[in-house]
Parts: sequence; structure tokens; C-alpha cells
Amino acid sequence: MPPPSPATKEAPPRVVNQLTDLQQAVAQARQAGRKLGLVPTMGALHEGHLSLVRRAAAECEATLVTIFVNPTQFGPQEDFSQYPRTLEADLQALSEVGAGLVYNPSRESLYPAGFSTYVDPPHVALRWEGEHRPQHFRGVTTIVLKLFLLAQADVAFFGQKDYQQACVIARMVEDLNVPIRVCVCPTVREPDGLALSSRNRYLNPEQRCRAQGLWNSLRAACQCVERGERDAAAILGQMREVLFENGISRIDYVALVDPQTLEPVARIDQPTQALVAAWVDQTRLIDNLRLEPRNPTGRKL
Repeated sequence: MPPPSPATKEAPPRVVNQLTDLQQAVAQARQAGRKLGLVPTMGALHEGHLSLVRRAAAECEATLVTIFVNPTQFGPQEDFSQYPRTLEADLQALSEVGAGLVYNPSRESLYPAGFSTYVDPPHVALRWEGEHRPQHFRGVTTIVLKLFLLAQADVAFFGQKDYQQACVIARMVEDLNVPIRVCVCPTVREPDGLALSSRNRYLNPEQRCRAQGLWNSLRAACQCVERGERDAAAILGQMREVLFENGISRIDYVALVDPQTLEPVARIDQPTQALVAAWVDQTRLIDNLRLEPRNPTGRKL
């Protein structure tokens, strides 16, 4: 079985479903001395995912994309059964962006009967998503660590749109001395600013218009800081007002936090991450933006 080789445009990726086939392909790539990039996904791929694959293909000689809707990161009232599954379209898209190998396992292969070992997520997982989606990050850290161990990749690529998730994974890698580099890539947005998400598929045109309120609220926070506002409570109030103006009344959180610890800040005197999670009817969306205050000379602090 030949090792995965760098893919070219329109070259279909090789798809493996069995763990032994993945391990053999990874071992052969390692023996060939190829730098291996890993892009973990749950499928329903959009341009945000594809940008990660392009980055991996540009930096690495072999690229592995995983497609697995991970059941352990969904709560009992969440959308696991309805989560979009579009494997055929995903593989077609991957054939155009340099994915050489795709791992599409069954649930049973990763969570066999009797499975009972989970990864306790780091402290940075406790707030925000951790409060509103109990056990979510336990499922994320468990599946990501399993994929890291199976892939033995040099670099793993994640999107900044899921900012807290990226922080959780980076902290886990550091705490557990996992030999992999985590690369966090910029959020990809629609022309009107809406962050790309697989859940955007759930939105009808009217809901899609209201969903832009998340980005509008983040831009409002940025504009407040640019005008010189430093009080976090005032900026958070403005963010909520913008969400309401856009027809979004169910808000899980708006937050201004330290970019590393994700603890809330009272004043925006240093670079700060603005976070928002809100519902457009039955669809939950998240987004974030870095706020960069400037000193009186106009330089970033």
C-alpha cells in the first residue's frame, strides 16, 4: 500500500475507514520522511474547513483530513442526529484543495463497546461554552487526543472561529506534552461578515439575515474600542443592544476576555477577545473577534 503523497488539484483523496489502514498509511508516510498535517473535521465542509486544508497542503508534504461526527461532544438536547452529513460533497471539495488522505471511521471503531476513558479538559474550558454545553469539551479533548495519537501528525490545523476550542486543544497539548504543533488559522467569513459554519445550513433567508447580528455586535465592540471606550460593561451593553436590534434575543453570552486565560476583563487596556454565542430561532451560533486598543499615538498596546 503506497504512502499518501502530496495531492494535486482535482486528485481525489484516498479514503480509509479502518483503523489498521490509517495506521499503515501513517507509518508509511512517516517512514518516507514526509511532514504530515492533520485537519480534524466533522464533515459538512465549507470554505473555512477548506482553507485549513489548503494551509496544511502548503506547509506539509502529506495532508490527512478526518471526517467524524463525534457523538461525545453533543449534549442530550443538541443536534447530533440532525447534524449535516455530506460525505460525497466533502470528498469532491477535498479533491480540489490538496487533501491526500481522508479518515472516515465508524462510531464503533473509535468508541467500541465498553469505552469509558475520557480526557478531563483544562481550566480554560470551564467558562462560556463549558458552562452552556456541559461535557462538550470533554468530548472534544477526548476525540482530538485520540486522533492525534492515531495520526502522529507534525501539525494540526484548527480555525479561529471556534476560539475557545482552539485554546482548549492548545492547552491540552502543552499540559500533556503531546508532540504536535497546533496551528490556528483565521476565521473565514461571508462577504457580509457572517462566520462560515456548518450550522449556517439550518438558516432560511430571513434567519440568515438576522444571524449577521453576531458579526455586527463584534464590530460594534471594535468600534467602541477605536473610539476610546475602555469600560468592558459599557462595551458589552452595546454588543447586546446590537444583537437585539438584529432580532436576536436569546443570548447565551457576550464576553470580553483575556485571550489566553479566557477570564473576563473589566477594562480593555490590552488585546482582548470578544466572544458571542446566541440563537437564531433553533440554531446556535458562535463568533469572536480580537480587540486591539491603541495608545494616544495610534499604536496598538
